[in-house]
Amino acid sequence: MKKIIKFIQESIAELKKVVWPSKDDVVAQTIVVVIGIVITAGLLAVVDFVSLQVVSKVLTLGM
Repeated sequence: MKKIIKFIQESIAELKKVVWPSKDDVVAQTIVVVIGIVITAGLLAVVDFVSLQVVSKVLTLGM
């Protein structure tokens, strides 16, 4: 039981040392992540569309 109490006390002490990001930092980083996701999704959509067109052309060449 003493080990558990010591662990909890040390955990609380470590959490007090943590420097949490400000709200502005969190918002800015979230915006960067969302923009990155949108750009990646757009690039994947373009690659998917182009590859679909290429495969369609290749498959219709034999007919």
